[in-house]
Amino acid sequence: MSEDVPVKTAKKTLELIEMIGALDGATFADVMNEMSMPKSTAHDYLQTLLELGYIIEENGQYYLATKFMELGEKRRRRMKIYRSARPQIRKLAEETGEHASLMIEENGLGVLLDTAVGEHALQLEVFPGQRLPLTTMAPGKVILAYLPDEYVETILDEHGTPSPTENSITDRDRLYEELESIREQGYATDHEERIEGVRSIGVPIICGGTVRGAISIGGPVQRLTDDRMADELPTMLLETANVIEVNYTHS
Repeated sequence: MSEDVPVKTAKKTLELIEMIGALDGATFADVMNEMSMPKSTAHDYLQTLLELGYIIEENGQYYLATKFMELGEKRRRRMKIYRSARPQIRKLAEETGEHASLMIEENGLGVLLDTAVGEHALQLEVFPGQRLPLTTMAPGKVILAYLPDEYVETILDEHGTPSPTENSITDRDRLYEELESIREQGYATDHEERIEGVRSIGVPIICGGTVRGAISIGGPVQRLTDDRMADELPTMLLETANVIEVNYTHS
């Protein structure tokens, strides 16, 4: 029985950290109520996190500390896919004037590992580290298309098919048909499936027969026209993906 205690404590600690992050400023009362903790237990957890530097306290509110940024950035800089793609993501943003991004899959979600903003890019709430459903955007769908079928099933069972807009794909059979089309054409498109008025197009990064991530370009419907989405942008992205794959393989 005692062997289970450390695991339960770790789980509770992480749940507390996520709760503080979600509230963006939690009071002591919030911690007790949201975590169903007695006063003494809540005090012990908070004091431990304060001493270790994972949270800070300001005017009676608890916030996540920037230590998480340090840990995340250390991890990101060690990732070969990030190092291989980073210069190319910035080049895409500069050449298109739009948003360019690198996404990977982690625990069934899409993680924006890197983003770059072009001169004419929309003001979108996207940032490195953001976790998003894979089914709702071009880079996520293109990653799904190249993952093993069994894993795709697991992802859909766990995360479902969210519908942030009326254009989102929520039917599994329709999604499977689209993933097959993506494999045939080599790229994925998103027509206002995550954000109304915004389109995106993505291609996979495949090294050693494994999809390592995806790169994408996103922008307003008026600029990402049907013609650009069918010709100019796929060519640009596929050429860029090839450079990244070579960099990844030989770095």
